[in-house]
Amino acid sequence: MPSTDREREPARAARLRRLAAWLGLCGLAACHTTPPVAGGGHAPAASPGAAGSGHAVPAAPAHAARTMDEYRLQAARRMVAANPKTTYLKAAPDILLAIPVIEVEVDADGSVRHMTVLRVPTQAQDTVKLAIDAIERGAPYGDVTHCPKPWKFVEVFLFDDDRRFKPRSLD
Repeated sequence: MPSTDREREPARAARLRRLAAWLGLCGLAACHTTPPVAGGGHAPAASPGAAGSGHAVPAAPAHAARTMDEYRLQAARRMVAANPKTTYLKAAPDILLAIPVIEVEVDADGSVRHMTVLRVPTQAQDTVKLAIDAIERGAPYGDVTHCPKPWKFVEVFLFDDDRRFKPRSLD
């Protein structure tokens, strides 16, 4: 039986791929998880936000994203930074409380134009609202004009039993 997180990671990745395939999440079933960094997490780059906001919001991206995948990753980092008390960065638990999936359409400046819920979990349906609120708190996500249209990305939210989330993009 594997004894370290690094040894358990391939089995965890395989379970997540099977779960994604079962849920019908296009593209996610082909993904793999990256091994955790020392200390057990995947730390996004972030800097302190506006004074008095109560949230750490990252500064504008150092470079303009050229693909929507790159933009989605920057948006996920911003969501985590804007929601420090309701997120986690360690490896996702083997059994998740809920997995809502939301498509986010943004305007040229990165403000949220529209959100579409693509998957409502059968249990803990309140996590959809938590995810939507997290997306709104993280906006605007920066200039998207270097990316091809349509300016949309899909984020999968991995909620643990404490109703904290991790964007799948950071896994």
